[in-house]
Amino acid sequence: MPEIRVNGATISYEEHGTGPETIVFAHGLLWSGRMFDHQVNALKDRYRCITFDFRGQGQSEVTDSGYDMDTLTNDAAALIEALHAAPCHFVGLSMGGFVGMRLAIRRPDLIRSLILLETSADPEPRENVGRYRLLNFIARWLGLRLVADQVMPIMFGKTFLTDPNRAQERAMWRKRMTANHRIGISRAVRGVIERQGVYEQIDRITAPTLIIVGDQDVATPPDKARRIFERIPHSSLIVIPGAGHTSTVEAPETVNTLLRRFLDAHADNGSQR
Repeated sequence: MPEIRVNGATISYEEHGTGPETIVFAHGLLWSGRMFDHQVNALKDRYRCITFDFRGQGQSEVTDSGYDMDTLTNDAAALIEALHAAPCHFVGLSMGGFVGMRLAIRRPDLIRSLILLETSADPEPRENVGRYRLLNFIARWLGLRLVADQVMPIMFGKTFLTDPNRAQERAMWRKRMTANHRIGISRAVRGVIERQGVYEQIDRITAPTLIIVGDQDVATPPDKARRIFERIPHSSLIVIPGAGHTSTVEAPETVNTLLRRFLDAHADNGSQR
């Protein structure tokens, strides 16, 4: 993977496709840009598609600090600028959505449209924090394999987890999760569970916004998506039946259809490159 130095961190990224407009994909906690493989394959014939790994995750550098949402937002902004991708269509899932909302609030010049999947504008609910800290402690000192059984039902819905025809996919994603760097993931998890909310600020978002959530999402339930929808002007909300916290993997064709429809409606003929 190519790498770029931004904001004091070496960030791994991939670029596929060409077109007058760019889509930047920001992944969720524990994963990497690979969670958007289906979307990139579906859209690269018409768009320049950029995926990247947040610091401490995937192939990006494990830094000593910088895992708070403000720093990750600065990382994403610097990457967009360095790759001459602005203004881009920004797709953020879960943690990627935390960053996407902050970008749209603070750097509207970088964002042409915003797509938020399985995310929240609120702080981490108090009832989750203790459990997540415990899982993070075990993963940090004993390894991610020991917590995989507890984490998979947070990341994926029941439909995906119980489908006998998708056992190979589940095994692949479990392997990708447990392959993460233990220290990098530990720091990334802390950044997520200690984040501040931005709910009171998201009414300042002016970019066209699509909000997507799976109806089986237990990490950021549909009520969180509805709160975002009710506060961001001119936004739209779609709930995907049978999908959990990772709809890009669980229901890729549905997500691809929604993205195409939204992007077609908000495309611009101007060139970014």
